Amino acid sequence: MSSSSPTRGQVQVAITAFATLCSIVGIALYGLPFFYDFMVRDLGWTRAQVTSGNAYSKILVGPLFGFVAGWLIDRFGARRLMLAGIAMAGIALIGLGFASSLGWFYFFYLFNALGYVCGGPLPCQVLLLHWYDRARGKAMGFAYLGIGLGGAVVPFFAVFLVSHLGWRPALQVLGVSIIVVAMPLAWFVRERPEPDQSEVSNSTVRQEPARERATSPPSSFMPILRDGPFYLLLVASMCSIGAVGGMMQNLKLYMSLDLHFAQGQTAPVLSLVLASSLAGRLFVGWLADLWPKKYVMLLTYSIVAVAVVLLLFAHSRATLYLFSVVFGIGLGGDYMIIPLMAAELFAESVLARVLGVLLTAGVSAEALAPMVVAAIRDRTGSYTGGFLMLLVLAAVGAAAVALAPTKRAVSVAANAEMTP
Repeated sequence: MSSSSPTRGQVQVAITAFATLCSIVGIALYGLPFFYDFMVRDLGWTRAQVTSGNAYSKILVGPLFGFVAGWLIDRFGARRLMLAGIAMAGIALIGLGFASSLGWFYFFYLFNALGYVCGGPLPCQVLLLHWYDRARGKAMGFAYLGIGLGGAVVPFFAVFLVSHLGWRPALQVLGVSIIVVAMPLAWFVRERPEPDQSEVSNSTVRQEPARERATSPPSSFMPILRDGPFYLLLVASMCSIGAVGGMMQNLKLYMSLDLHFAQGQTAPVLSLVLASSLAGRLFVGWLADLWPKKYVMLLTYSIVAVAVVLLLFAHSRATLYLFSVVFGIGLGGDYMIIPLMAAELFAESVLARVLGVLLTAGVSAEALAPMVVAAIRDRTGSYTGGFLMLLVLAAVGAAAVALAPTKRAVSVAANAEMTP
């Protein structure tokens, strides 16, 4: 495309990704921890139990469906998987509003994990990478603003709903809102642009007609599994996402049950984290179009490590607000920089499967870290040990990024395609 202005199709894809991420990640993922302390108080569950729903469901779903979801997108496109994911995420919150036993709690959390894998970042990332080339960072940054907006609004919305309806109906209303917001947009979105409608037409990506690319057999994935930079990216994303997830899933529990904040006091802190993530996503998306993705990724992961240090000393409200701003900026850039870095290293023909593996590993880390942190708190009576563990994770993630290559002119996957 010669023009720098986005096409109608690009705008539609960006808005669809924005609304879907707002619903599935901003509301379903970041909204659920707001209700953990109610479950601890009203149902008699421990901190480890309420965080274990996220852990067990994602550990089960991630390895089984993460790579499969990437393969399905490579073979059949992202739209159908996205629609299924939106429906499952909405049903999950509605069901959790009825759950009174751990069995039903785990069952509906399984739906939440399926919704995240099938309808969340993976299909949104693939759609954006198909439609955008030169402005990928900005497009990804805009779409990921949906996570920040959903996460920033949901604490105040949840406080309002809980005060008027109770926490169970509040969860159900949030579940219905996911389907209402995201489903109509995903229904009408297009998988790929025509060759003359996409910025990819002027890029170095191998050109094929859209119909041929959609129906051709996927390229071999085996060369990727023998590729060192792939594993550096895998370790980096797992560690940083684990650190982010460990903090986010335990933050409301820490403030409410350990620091004894009232519900109205926790909402501004949680909202500030997600509001700051809006600035983080814009900042990281802007930098990613100017700087090598590796250095942007290293900066983002370093910010996450600094946030963990601040949380260790966040015993006053002022320090907690400072932590919220720093953590929000790191949170905003953390998830979106991973697909941008992957697009620098791997060919489009295997990109969805690469992102599927990265998502599977990240989901597993995001699932385990919060439960381990909560279990340490249950056993020791303090969050210090768990937060120190998150600091180590963040540092290891930054080190892995530092060892990764900046950019590769021809990816391993591209070489595999040319091998007879």
